[in-house]
Amino acid sequence: MAGAESGGPAAPGEDVKPFTPETAKEIVMSLQQPAVFCNMVGNWPALHWNVKFLSAVLDGKTIEFRIGSKTMDLVPQFETRCSYVKATLEEFLAWSSGQPSCLSGPFSCFEYSKYWAYADYKYIARIFEDKAEIFQDIRWSDFGFPGRSGKESTLWIGSEGANTPCHLDSYGCNLVLQVQGRIPYEESSVFSKVNVAKPDLKRFPEFKNTTAHVVTLSPGQVLLVPRHWWHYVESIDPITISINSWIELDADHEARVEEAITRTLVCAIKSAESPSDEDIWLNPTEVEATSHEINLQYLNKAVSAYFKCQKASVSEQTRPSSTEAERVTSPSHKRRKKQVGWEPGGHKLLTHEFGSSTLKAEKFQKIPFGPHLIQVLPQPQETSSTGAGKSDYRDLLHENGGRHFGKLHCTRKQLAMSNDCETPANQMDSDGSPNTSQTALSTNDLLDCLVNPHVISLVAQLLLERAGV
Repeated sequence: MAGAESGGPAAPGEDVKPFTPETAKEIVMSLQQPAVFCNMVGNWPALHWNVKFLSAVLDGKTIEFRIGSKTMDLVPQFETRCSYVKATLEEFLAWSSGQPSCLSGPFSCFEYSKYWAYADYKYIARIFEDKAEIFQDIRWSDFGFPGRSGKESTLWIGSEGANTPCHLDSYGCNLVLQVQGRIPYEESSVFSKVNVAKPDLKRFPEFKNTTAHVVTLSPGQVLLVPRHWWHYVESIDPITISINSWIELDADHEARVEEAITRTLVCAIKSAESPSDEDIWLNPTEVEATSHEINLQYLNKAVSAYFKCQKASVSEQTRPSSTEAERVTSPSHKRRKKQVGWEPGGHKLLTHEFGSSTLKAEKFQKIPFGPHLIQVLPQPQETSSTGAGKSDYRDLLHENGGRHFGKLHCTRKQLAMSNDCETPANQMDSDGSPNTSQTALSTNDLLDCLVNPHVISLVAQLLLERAGV
């Protein structure tokens, strides 16, 4: 490590990484397409976190597993459609190995050949709360985030077939370390109604126009999922273990204001109707709708956090760091860039659209793609149009390219670039043409318009202006 950072030779036996923490962070914060880091975590103790090891550390402690069917249908298996059991990792290992002892255990009702199990979204700080020393097995400081360890990470343990429905993350970007097997993944607050592994093209005809980026994440690799990229994840090995951490971005503060507005509108309007299990507007992981008073409190907290961040950002910009100026002009900085494989012919970077990240992107003109940073490339159209069902493994990613699937909408950035959202999915015939008959507008139609990202973004800006007066 020291050798890579200083430009000098590494000490005998020292783990030399292809990117310095500074360079890795610049890539993470600036890159707007998925990519896989290789040879960055070879000395992390977490690479030894197989199920037997974790089972010994937990020492009989039970964790919750989500159970889903291996039979694929046209509807995603959201949390509300799954069963749940509490079991030890030892019991999970016995079940996934087909041992007879499982006939009377927590998995006894679920035949391994027909079901998968997924201990997803487990906060490491919570399940290992009495073994804090294990947090240091995860070293996100190697990616330029000093102090970030297992305490700020989540653990995912799945059997073959375990999957996360297609979704995008509301906040930040995502770093995913594969430890064992080939990859499970994480949850989010915005889900698609499309089962990308078996899409219903009659109901969602525009999905055939999407382009999938498919990657098989193997042990020791770290996947970067940029902000607001749709992704579907499925485990293809008997047992898979992943660790991930969400990296905060400046844009998250405004996104939280937008989310608070959306939640307030949905809860207020939907509360006027009788609840229906088939009509879920909230995140499937939500237990119930919160009161208007609580939602308004959350909105005000989000607005306060936004202005606090803005004030801190202005303060930083008015007092530029002398070390920053030195770093940009320092000859040693140029040597470090060359050492990590900075190729003149590298791919140009897409400029980040938010504040300080934009400044970083302007300085960081080229991305050093190569054996240590692999692009996740788009699949051929004939493959991506049928989802991920035929692919060898799956972490299926879609850029948020302006499609409108049921109750989900395009981002404001992509709406400006695409007209794919002009006709909502529920106003399309099966062949993709607009309906000729006009139907009565429902509460859902009203909500569809109110929570459109264009509208929510405008309302957020107006509220922030009002609060800032």
